Amino acid sequence: MSTELDQLWPLLFPAIGQTLQMVVAVMLIVVAVGTPVGVVLHNSSPGALFPHRALRASLSWVVNLGRSLPFLILMAAIIPFTRYVAGTTIGVSAAIVPMSLAGIPYFARLVETALREVPREATEAGRAAGGSRLQVIVSVQLAEALPALAGSLTIAIVGMLEFSAIAGTIGAGGIGYLAISYGYERFDTTVMAATIVTLIVMVQLIQFTGDRVVRRLAH
Repeated sequence: MSTELDQLWPLLFPAIGQTLQMVVAVMLIVVAVGTPVGVVLHNSSPGALFPHRALRASLSWVVNLGRSLPFLILMAAIIPFTRYVAGTTIGVSAAIVPMSLAGIPYFARLVETALREVPREATEAGRAAGGSRLQVIVSVQLAEALPALAGSLTIAIVGMLEFSAIAGTIGAGGIGYLAISYGYERFDTTVMAATIVTLIVMVQLIQFTGDRVVRRLAH
C-alpha cells in the first residue's frame, strides 16, 4: 500500500513541524545548560582559570555517564522522571526531557573542545588586563572560540534531529513517528521514502547553514 501524493503532505507537514518544535526547544535547553558546563570543565583543568581537580573529576564523570547511555535506553530508563516532569510519556513535551538530558553532556564536551583551541596566551592576556573570570570567559575564551562553537552547535543540532527521529518511534511525534506508524507498520513505501528524503534535506540545510556561519565568523 502506498499513500497518494495529495494525501502525503497533510501527514508530512505536521510531522516536520513537530520535529522542528522538539529540536528548537531542546537546543535552547542544551545551549543554556551545556555551555556553562563545558566552560567549567575547561577552566577547572590544570593551568586554567580556576583549576580544581575534584570539581573537574566529578563533573567529567557525570558528563561521561550521560554520554555513555544509548539514547533509546536512556528514554526507557527515565520514563518515571519524564512522566514527573512532563506529565506524560508520549508527545513532543515528553521527548524534550530525554533529548535534553542526552544533549547537555554531548554539547558540554563540544564546548570544552572548542575552548581548548583558544590559545592560553589570550586567556593570560585577559587576566593581565585586569578582567574578572567572567569577563575573561565571555570576552576572551567564548569570543575567540566562536567559529568552533558555531561548528559544535551545528553538530549538536544534527544530533538532536537524529534523536527526535528516534524519540518519534515510541510516540513522541514528528518524522520518526510518521516513518514507523505509517511507513514501516503499514508497509507504505511512499511515506518511508518521503521521511528519509525529508531528514536528508534537513540535515543538509543545517550543515550548509552552519558551515556558512563558521566561515563568516572565522573571517
